[in-house]
Amino acid sequence: MITYVRGVAVSAFAGALLVGCADTPGAGNGITGSGRGTTASSSGTAAAAAPKPGKPLTDKVNKAPTVAPGPGGLTPVFERASSTDRRTVALTFDADMTADQGPRAAHGEHFDNPALIDALRRLRVPSTVFMTGRWAEEYPAQAKEIGNDPLFEIANHSYSHYAFASPCYGLPLVGSDGMRGDVDRAFSAFKRAGARNVVPYFRFPGGCYNDAALRAIAPSKVTAVQWDVVSGDAFATDADAVAEQVLTRVGPGSLVVMHCTRSAAPVTEQAVRRIVPELRRRGYRFVKVSELMRG
Repeated sequence: MITYVRGVAVSAFAGALLVGCADTPGAGNGITGSGRGTTASSSGTAAAAAPKPGKPLTDKVNKAPTVAPGPGGLTPVFERASSTDRRTVALTFDADMTADQGPRAAHGEHFDNPALIDALRRLRVPSTVFMTGRWAEEYPAQAKEIGNDPLFEIANHSYSHYAFASPCYGLPLVGSDGMRGDVDRAFSAFKRAGARNVVPYFRFPGGCYNDAALRAIAPSKVTAVQWDVVSGDAFATDADAVAEQVLTRVGPGSLVVMHCTRSAAPVTEQAVRRIVPELRRRGYRFVKVSELMRG
């Protein structure tokens, strides 16, 4: 299907379930207290068995700036830096893998993208990788390597990559009673992989959320991180078109969503190799989300 975000066409199809480029929250100062997803049902497909909620696992991750809770204690949402007087930009990469895609990985489908990570290292680009717990389980050595490189930080993209609001591009739905457990289970997967640079940020699968979802994950004490620039790299085959989409939309304080999933975003590395030098030529400095959030 074709998903439109602020007039930008983003290719997607439900079979691959890589839908990080989804609903973008409303414009403003980049911080909102409620979402713009559709109404979620408390029923539906739940994530795989998760640990019972207890003390938030984010207490054990790196101390990093967060946003104060929204009205009624809702999880806060951050989409870009509120200050626009500095030319900083955060490139973020969703490492997507759903809980039920193990057989596809076993048959040779690549949900990782080590060449992209290598390119970011060569270019010295600090980046935030929004990783699913299932991805960390499939690629524990890579999760550990990324999570122990000071150039990167790992943020939470759920364990299952199932939807937290419905409809959401054909993704199975996590019931409201399973949402917090899905978030916490991903943090547990990062810990088992040995990743250290883990920050208390969460990106909703597909970008789909609503107040019910923000309320459900509030005990995990995360800040939900969206974006203001869609790269369009999901399922793209033209790296120049992806690069141009980013270069024409980025501004001071922007937060760009891209992907670290080789099979479903095959030209991201090539696009990054064009985006980075051009933005540096324009005077931009690349930062991780944790620095962007500091303002």
